[in-house]
Amino acid sequence: MQRIIKNNAVVDETWHLLPKDFNIDEITNCDDYIVPLQLWREHSRMLLARDGGLGVWLDADEEAEEIGEDVESFQVIALNFPAFTDGRNYSNARLLRDRYGFKGELRAIGDVLRDQLFYMHRCGFDAFAVRPDKDPYEALEGLKDFSVTYQAATDEPLPLFRRR
Repeated sequence: MQRIIKNNAVVDETWHLLPKDFNIDEITNCDDYIVPLQLWREHSRMLLARDGGLGVWLDADEEAEEIGEDVESFQVIALNFPAFTDGRNYSNARLLRDRYGFKGELRAIGDVLRDQLFYMHRCGFDAFAVRPDKDPYEALEGLKDFSVTYQAATDEPLPLFRRR
């Protein structure tokens, strides 16, 4: 079972992250699923009618605006980082938290490494599925890399000079 970082602790993963080519007929009524955006677009009514938890995941080339009006339908929104050098989903995280007011779990998935966690958290992420070859306990320490931030962000809306 995969372990993820959630709310500053390492926990067992309980959600099923579905691939883009998943067959909708295989979805059960009571499991918790994080579905790809395309599956959400095509089958939103059926997915909402289920008893299990519902989340959606966006790839780096998909935009938060595509689910902006639907954020209250999801308990989890996962944003995929296909490569650690691809930062497009940092912007999506800020939009989901700041513009669309998403209050649920915002999870980073894909090529997620310790060095990114502090900045991801600043943008609104509160859960991280680190790369399978990395230790989540080691990565958890990345949230403590800095004690003071200067810039305003989702986690601290005031810049340092306004907090003094």
